[in-house]
Amino acid sequence: MRTMTGHAADGERAGGGRAPRPGNEHEDGGAPHPGAGPAGRLPGPAAGPDVFTFGETMVTLRGSGPLKLGGTMQVSVAGAESNVAIGLARLGHTVRWAGAVGDDEAGALVLRTLRAEGVEVSGAALDPGAPTGLLLFEPRLPEVTRVHYYRAGSAGSRLTADAVEAAFSAAPPRVLHLTGITPALSATARSAAARALRLARRQGALVCLDVNFRARLWTSEEATAVLREWIPFVDVLIASDDELPLCLPEGPPVPDGAPGALATDPAAALASQAEALLDLGVGEVVVKLGAAGATVFSRAVRDGSLHRPATPVRAVDAVGAGDAFVAGYLSALLDGEGPAGRLERAVTTGAFAVASHGDWEGAPTRAELGMLGTPPGTVVR
Repeated sequence: MRTMTGHAADGERAGGGRAPRPGNEHEDGGAPHPGAGPAGRLPGPAAGPDVFTFGETMVTLRGSGPLKLGGTMQVSVAGAESNVAIGLARLGHTVRWAGAVGDDEAGALVLRTLRAEGVEVSGAALDPGAPTGLLLFEPRLPEVTRVHYYRAGSAGSRLTADAVEAAFSAAPPRVLHLTGITPALSATARSAAARALRLARRQGALVCLDVNFRARLWTSEEATAVLREWIPFVDVLIASDDELPLCLPEGPPVPDGAPGALATDPAAALASQAEALLDLGVGEVVVKLGAAGATVFSRAVRDGSLHRPATPVRAVDAVGAGDAFVAGYLSALLDGEGPAGRLERAVTTGAFAVASHGDWEGAPTRAELGMLGTPPGTVVR
């Protein structure tokens, strides 16, 4: 595997027990910082990008119906972290993505697409010994889509900690964005994410973690072991309500497929879980509630929490909505907006994703953010 230097021509599981810090115990790291997130500070302008992220981006094939019936398929690319990167770039932020792709035509498509969207990819790794992953989307009902992954042994799953460190250190960012998908891919990918957390602490970068639990990649027990280890290093935690228990410091992990927050008073249970995470040093806990909107929990917010309803739109495709939400939240955070402004932009960008086909194709530019308020049938000239 080699790391790209400059723009290239167009051309499974991780577990582990709880530890005092991410990474191997023999590596230098120091103590985690006590939640100096947006409630305390956001790093000022840096020589590097606004946001640094990495993970697996795959080539996607989208069918128009059942795959077994054949037919045509639309080719694109998708990955949680690169979806966020594209969303941020469209909003005018500088973003660096440093995942790994195969040294093949599919990998060339991934890099070409990201460059075309304004994402900086010179730190990406090319792996001649493994293919770029593949993702198939199969619409089965108007609001039900099946997803098929072909990523075992892929280049993205073989991303190394050294490659991530080289890309991060070349241009330290203001914000490091991670998801819970990357550590689930392999032991090496988990080590890469742990190394990035340590580098972010050394450089003073804010850390955003989107839990993004994927039951096909690892069990809830494996996810819990890793995420609980990471929590003391996180400034902004973003999760759905059923993902929060995976991050909690105590209690048994949630069984696979079971709801994460069963209680007589779900709102009180959610607030209690968020409070426990704030006690561990997380600066903000942002909970995605789907059609019900989102809530941010922070000690910097009056009454401890702030809720924002979802922006109503005609739903076309829910895939990628969570990544679009994260992009909007981080964008407003980088702009210096308070919690209300961050939630407002996040639900807006999430609504754009729901109202558009594809993982990232419908992400708005900054000039388009106000379009959702226009009356139906409006022609913008």
